[in-house]
Amino acid sequence: MAIGALALGALAPSAGAASGAARPDAVQQRLNAMVGPDHAPGALAAVRDRAGHTRTYAAGVGDLATGAKVPGDGEVRIGSVTKTFTAVVVLQLVGEGRIRLDVPVETYLPGLLRGQGIDGRKMTMRQLLQHTSGLPDYEDDVTDDILQRRYLSPRDTLGIALRHEAVFAPGTSWGYSNTNYLVAGMIVEKVTGRPLAEEVDKRIVKKIGLRHTYLPAPAETTLRGPHPQGYHKDRPNGPLRDVAEIDPSAAWAAGAMVSTSSDLTRFFSELVKEGHLLSGPALKQMRTTVPTGVPGYDYGLGIMRTQLSCHKTVWWHNGSIPGYGTWSAATDDGRAASVTMTVDPTSQADLQPTEDAVDAALCG
Repeated sequence: MAIGALALGALAPSAGAASGAARPDAVQQRLNAMVGPDHAPGALAAVRDRAGHTRTYAAGVGDLATGAKVPGDGEVRIGSVTKTFTAVVVLQLVGEGRIRLDVPVETYLPGLLRGQGIDGRKMTMRQLLQHTSGLPDYEDDVTDDILQRRYLSPRDTLGIALRHEAVFAPGTSWGYSNTNYLVAGMIVEKVTGRPLAEEVDKRIVKKIGLRHTYLPAPAETTLRGPHPQGYHKDRPNGPLRDVAEIDPSAAWAAGAMVSTSSDLTRFFSELVKEGHLLSGPALKQMRTTVPTGVPGYDYGLGIMRTQLSCHKTVWWHNGSIPGYGTWSAATDDGRAASVTMTVDPTSQADLQPTEDAVDAALCG
């Protein structure tokens, strides 16, 4: 999965993840279990408590070629966790009266969304953000472009998506699609007259003091700061190859951002606090969820909701892009955790140690 969220259930604890297990070293133990010859080369995490104190963790090898350690709190590509950032920008614009959630997408992008069963006059911004628009996904079509560092503009990528027919009529079902957030990003740029990267930087990054979080510039293929190398398997049992340098442009508003574990915990912690990033009414809209078809897992506007083993509600998003898999979450009291492995996971079995780490971090 190139840029999408992984299978629902990624935060469900295993049978061995007891709610009392989150001692100071519990997260480190979980990270250690994530790395090795048959797992990820490296892993990183951060845990933020209610008072805003953050502890970072690392395990494994940061570079298989040199044997270098995983850099502490290194930069990683966060895949579909980007969607939560995009949704926050949209909801801030809703609060300013510049976007409305329930008017047709056609209002902002006239004539652009047309295809087999696709009509921008019949879908809304809310449906884009909650994945109920029925727009087809483009993910499988762009993996090679990402890996081979080919630049695709948002219009290029949308054109690829529109070759497919609609998955369902708007509002009649739920189906995860990166195309929804591609279109949302285009709407942000249309109504603000500014690049999405600048809006994310101004409205989120600078506002809450994130230090290593950004949406890469067009054709930017390298990470700007210290980072562990990211790895990818071209086939299930194939060798790992270094793919830290890719062109994530096709992912854009749906999955191209870069961040660190500590920045992500700050972001999710601030997000759940009314008035910090979103007003009370906007946060209520974000947290109004629809069923995904998997019991216990619901999707709001750019954020997911489920229960941890300790019965706490957790608000979260995960994501995968060649080289990295990331999961970030926060509880209602502002505790937050973020975990990254330095290979993009391909199965539920790959996820289990990471699930345990998130559960241990937030249930202590």
